[in-house]
Amino acid sequence: MSFKRLFSRALGAAPGRLHFAAHSHHLWPDASFAGQMQAWEDAAVLADHKWERIFAEVVPEAQRHIARELVLPDPATIAFSPNTHDFVVRIFSALPVQRPRVLASDGEFHSFRRQSLRWAEAGRIDLVTVPLDRLVETAEVGGFDLIFTSQVQFNSGRALDAIDRLAALARPDGPWVVIDGYHGFMAIPTDLSAVASRVFYLAGGYKYAMAGEGVCFMHAPPGFGPRPEITGWYAAFDDLAAQQGGIGFAPDGRRFLGSTFDATGLFRFNAVRRMLADEGLTTAAISTHCNGLKARFLAANPLPGLQCISGADARFLALQGETAPAIYDALTRAGVVADLRGDVLRIGFAVYHDAADVDALIARLRL
Repeated sequence: MSFKRLFSRALGAAPGRLHFAAHSHHLWPDASFAGQMQAWEDAAVLADHKWERIFAEVVPEAQRHIARELVLPDPATIAFSPNTHDFVVRIFSALPVQRPRVLASDGEFHSFRRQSLRWAEAGRIDLVTVPLDRLVETAEVGGFDLIFTSQVQFNSGRALDAIDRLAALARPDGPWVVIDGYHGFMAIPTDLSAVASRVFYLAGGYKYAMAGEGVCFMHAPPGFGPRPEITGWYAAFDDLAAQQGGIGFAPDGRRFLGSTFDATGLFRFNAVRRMLADEGLTTAAISTHCNGLKARFLAANPLPGLQCISGADARFLALQGETAPAIYDALTRAGVVADLRGDVLRIGFAVYHDAADVDALIARLRL
């Protein structure tokens, strides 16, 4: 089955391209264009008053979409930011200890890895990193103030299958558990209902949510970090018209908000989610579609010199071997967009692919 009609603008913009990097910059569906235009029209018509609509309609709609996707009991626990790094900084600023002891996997994305290493270098945190398969047992030994790990690791596609065990450790006075869900959100069905009161969850629209940049979010469990030290004036937006005195914080996820932001990504995200609902395309349905394409690719075995190291849940294949850089270069010359991380070639599958695309990729690999 093909869903290319939903992506006619992006696919038509580069007809000869084979875009197999949906785990990176996911192509935008046509619905996102309508959302982008709506944001512009609101700014033109409403001007200063656009914020009233954004906070009264656009943000609550986006919160509801995310809460339904993650089975969160309360959409109000969700805050938005242009990137997840903002949230990492605010979470750390809210920790109730001066020099936290932090546990993380050794396969975290660059933004957290770089920031945590710099904090460790400066003596602001005590950082311990372990392989993902040792993370939970290390956390259960105790002695940590914050545990940070990806739901699905960006480089290998390996998935964490014990969020519940980490959540059982979490307390408002520490440790806190932070899940980076960027490669899990809308890539694999995720039910956080049993752990929503204990874990932070970060993700965004750049990848599988198909909404582009600037629309990242965090679910913040109630009672964890009521007064972040790094804070913006939107964290008490309801009190802006009141007499200023003291530093107030919203009681829900808004306590982690920053300041003025570009809300265009929220318009795109809402438009995409409405499109998916109209088409009956759930995350489970898209995953089934993509898994069939992955299986078709693997059955052809076009890269026998590379070892597949990705987990079954990942929306991309992580193929490791010393020839990966040369293969990546050859694919680039052949008009195929893939991705390379060291000696790991990543090939990402999406709802805009069909069997013919996979066959074309295989053919170009065999040239």
